[in-house]
Amino acid sequence: MSLTSAYQLKLAEKLTILNDRGQGVLIRMYNIKKTCSDSKSKPPFFLEKSMESCLKYINKKFPNIDVRNSTQHLGPVHREKAEIIRFLTNYYQSFVDVMEFRDHVYELLNTIDACQCHFDINLNFDFTRSYLDLIVTYTSVILLLSRIEDRRILIGMYNCAHEMLHGHSDPSFARLGQMVLEYDHPLKKLTEEFGPHTKAVSGALLSLHFLFVRRNQGAEQWRSAQLLSLISSPPAMINPANSDTMACEYLSVEVMERWIIIGFLLCHGCLNSNSQCQKLWKLCLEGSLYITLIREDVLQVHKVTEDLFSSLKGYSKRVADIKESKEHAITNSGQFHCQRRQFLRTAVKELETVLNDEPGLLGPKALFAFMALSFIRDEVTWLVRHTENVTKTKTPEDYADSSIAELLFLLEEIRALVRRHIKVIQQYHLQYLARFDVLVLSDIIQNLSVCPEEESVIMSSFVSILSSLNLKQVDNEEKFDFSGLRLDWFRLQAYTSVSKAPLHLHENPDLAKVMNLIIFHSQMLDSVEKMLVETSDLSTFCFHLRTFEKMFATTLEEPTMLRYTIAFPLICAHFVHCVHEMCPEEYPHLKNHGLHHCNSFLEDLAKQTSNCVLEICAEQRNLNEQLLPKHCATTISKAKNKKSMKQRQAPRKGEPERDKPGAESHRKNRSLVTNMDKLHLNLTELALAMNHVHSFSVFEHTIFPSEYLSSHLEARLNRAIVTLAGYNATTQEILRPSELLAGVKAYISFIQSLAQFLGADASRIVRNALLQQTQPLDSSGEQTVTTLYTNWYLESLLRQASSGAIVLSPAMQAFISLPRDGEQNFSAEEFSDISEMRALAEILGPYGMKFLSENLMWHVTSQIVELKKLVVENMDVLVQIRSNFSKPELMASLLPQLTGAENVLKRMTIIGVILSFRAMAQEGLQEVFSAHCPFLMGPIECLKEFVTPDTDIKVTLSVFELACAAGVSCDIDPALVAAIANLKADNSSPEEEYKVACLLLIFLAVSLPLLATDPSSFFSIEKDGYNNNIHCLTKAIIQVSAALFTLYNKNIETHLKEFLVVASVSLLQLGQETDKLKTRNRESISLLMRLVVEESPFLTLDMLESCFPYVLLRNAYREVSRAFYLNRLPASSH
Repeated sequence: MSLTSAYQLKLAEKLTILNDRGQGVLIRMYNIKKTCSDSKSKPPFFLEKSMESCLKYINKKFPNIDVRNSTQHLGPVHREKAEIIRFLTNYYQSFVDVMEFRDHVYELLNTIDACQCHFDINLNFDFTRSYLDLIVTYTSVILLLSRIEDRRILIGMYNCAHEMLHGHSDPSFARLGQMVLEYDHPLKKLTEEFGPHTKAVSGALLSLHFLFVRRNQGAEQWRSAQLLSLISSPPAMINPANSDTMACEYLSVEVMERWIIIGFLLCHGCLNSNSQCQKLWKLCLEGSLYITLIREDVLQVHKVTEDLFSSLKGYSKRVADIKESKEHAITNSGQFHCQRRQFLRTAVKELETVLNDEPGLLGPKALFAFMALSFIRDEVTWLVRHTENVTKTKTPEDYADSSIAELLFLLEEIRALVRRHIKVIQQYHLQYLARFDVLVLSDIIQNLSVCPEEESVIMSSFVSILSSLNLKQVDNEEKFDFSGLRLDWFRLQAYTSVSKAPLHLHENPDLAKVMNLIIFHSQMLDSVEKMLVETSDLSTFCFHLRTFEKMFATTLEEPTMLRYTIAFPLICAHFVHCVHEMCPEEYPHLKNHGLHHCNSFLEDLAKQTSNCVLEICAEQRNLNEQLLPKHCATTISKAKNKKSMKQRQAPRKGEPERDKPGAESHRKNRSLVTNMDKLHLNLTELALAMNHVHSFSVFEHTIFPSEYLSSHLEARLNRAIVTLAGYNATTQEILRPSELLAGVKAYISFIQSLAQFLGADASRIVRNALLQQTQPLDSSGEQTVTTLYTNWYLESLLRQASSGAIVLSPAMQAFISLPRDGEQNFSAEEFSDISEMRALAEILGPYGMKFLSENLMWHVTSQIVELKKLVVENMDVLVQIRSNFSKPELMASLLPQLTGAENVLKRMTIIGVILSFRAMAQEGLQEVFSAHCPFLMGPIECLKEFVTPDTDIKVTLSVFELACAAGVSCDIDPALVAAIANLKADNSSPEEEYKVACLLLIFLAVSLPLLATDPSSFFSIEKDGYNNNIHCLTKAIIQVSAALFTLYNKNIETHLKEFLVVASVSLLQLGQETDKLKTRNRESISLLMRLVVEESPFLTLDMLESCFPYVLLRNAYREVSRAFYLNRLPASSH
């Protein structure tokens, strides 16, 4: 063939286009196979019962289907022909693409044979690689076609529908049907077709021999050669890493295995005639049990080869070789690759450390980085495909690696290093190209004995392009593009590899060497990202998800590997490289896989990290709990009784000695590992993983690992705080607020100390979690401590206070428990003193305290509703009493007519208890608010001072509401006003409601003497209150009156004066009572009058003096005091 025709044949262009086209066709075949093998995704009419007979008929008669005379068999197809055409067009056209691709491949292979092209991977690398790639791709397409079980039905049904619709068969159907029949036994047909190409294929494969042997060395040989080591020879550290065949150094071994296995499978004739071919083939058979066709579709090397060769004459020795190689692979390949992975872990770690410390070395040693990536990728893909496919083995450990995460991590680290320092790489290689490569190339071109015009033009363009480079292009961040130069070199390889070319590349190896070097250097300027994909793409995991997940789970169980777990979500970013423009329908599925698994891995990592953090928090809380004041009682008691203890007998040997706080830090042997040590070690490893990268992209989505950790920590902290409260609905037990607060502070302080290590915003996590705990429900709909404590105080403490089992002691500023059998299982003062209320306010915050207040007010309003009903029942009598309260004779007849007076007092007392508790909680809130926000408390208090009785009531309530939110007490409770306003009265006018409010005070005033008969109505000087909580009546009377009359826009002071007068008259009349039972605690009840005045901002002692002489109060105090001390005398005499 003449040189002119060699130029016109455009072998380089055709190889490039056909290889890319072949990959697209291969992926389409894979997609059809995958779609039709799944009942959920296969064409819907394949699953219809009415179509079953049609499908069987088409499959049986294919390709000779008589559409016109088979209406009884193809009736359903006729009915749905339009739908079938619409649905199967893509499938059918994909099969047509296979046929056209086949035609183009054979045309090109025949042309190459006719040109008698010379292939040598060491010289014309691109030409040889493209040639072998095309053969492998074409073979993979045919093999995958033969694996599509429904191929006949898909093609035949489409053609039937086409003929029914258009009246004739599809033009491509006859040839397509014949092709499908021919490839029912694909390898047999392929070997027949490739017989004429044996010389070219075997020549290309033999050029791999030296390279393949070198790349298949074991770990010991790698170690002795100090492979990938930059520090083995310090003087040569900055020398450029060069090779005569640069691209061969990072060429994938898996790719070479595929070339050799498939190449010799198709052109097996040379195995019997050429010993070198036989050696290369046997070496390859000893390396792998499976090779990849596409994604997870593999070729079982030994089985397929043995089956083929067994059917051929004269191949008995080769069959024996196959069996021997298979046994060798099963026995040795697992350990061989395991040792290589162990070597790579140390070697690449050293390489990464040196390059990270001295990134300038990435210039001269860039080749080492890509070699390391390629080696790791080869070992990982070997392990993945064998783990997935080798199911029965005597040595399962050969196909499992608990340390695989470290290799994946190192691969990601090298990739990140190259990307981070790409400018260093560009600057170095630009100077290399412009100042060295171009000079060497010029010398070689000038020394060429023969240089045709076309080749001369191409090589001159190389020199001119390289000569124009300068460093400013890198500094100005100009985009380089050497794709034209590389394509020209590919063309030149094709021109100089044909037999009749004037200039033969194999006769001018120096030209090939320098051009291979130039190609690598040019890629370092414009194709670094492409090179990273070529050498380190692990998108194979997208199709081996079970193995991927298993590797991740194994890594999580290995404490020393935890820091490398971040590699798994990072590898999900590789899945985007699976996408091909000829199969866009795959994109959503690949994207879902990538995002789902990235999300799943990060969720698991965040979950494990947050679990570890919360476990340490729990330990810290336990240590902190030992420092609580309640635990020092034993120590104080021992110190106090130390002298007397010496005089007593020695303690028994079995009696445990309580360790003092801090004892856990004393160690005699550092090798003893505590649970806290293990947790800290795990947390350190997990923190390194979670904080390794700030963000990364997966299918155009930006992923932030810290956000996963933040959300998990927030949710776990929420649950932990609720768990800390220790609420038991059955026994009504709960932790004291102060102890809970101490525990929460221990949790928070530890989480905040981790902020810089975890990479998460600790302040935001704590703030969000605590803020959620101030609401009734958290973000996941679970109850918070606000709800738990609100329910507990209402259902346990206040309910028992209402029944008299718990008493409010103003002297102690706390509720205290009365000694009764079987009433309560807690000490009320431990949950209601000043410190506990302060702690409760700090935990619940203003929002939580508002929720508590709203619930308290709901109980208050429910009592007010009942009180109104009682007033309405007694309205006529109360109206008369209000008019005649100063007439003793008339009152004597009216009072017995009242019903439910005791009930009124009881309900009002309950209201008083609730309001007293609320006041204590508000005091705690005020103290906490003042401590946290003094700059806000000052203006709020100042604003409150400006409110006068003349201020508009809406303004007054708004200011009071603001003050109450900060815990400041107000003359009128806005929450109570709002709660009463929300009560809906049935068909009652405001005048009637106002009348009921007035009569309620009258009812209370005339009912006060009834309290004297209760033995518990004795005023306790010690408690500064009554054992039946009637001192809470005063707060209820004042606050309810203020709220009611504010609501009805009436004068509060006037109505409270009326109450004082009526109550005074009622109590004074009690002095004339002769029945001692009725006057038992008359003096104690009299003291209520002073308490009412003290409680109210609207009343004064002068007002009280005008209706109830102060001398009576003084005498009452004296009598109560005398009686109290007399009651204590018998107790002290014992």
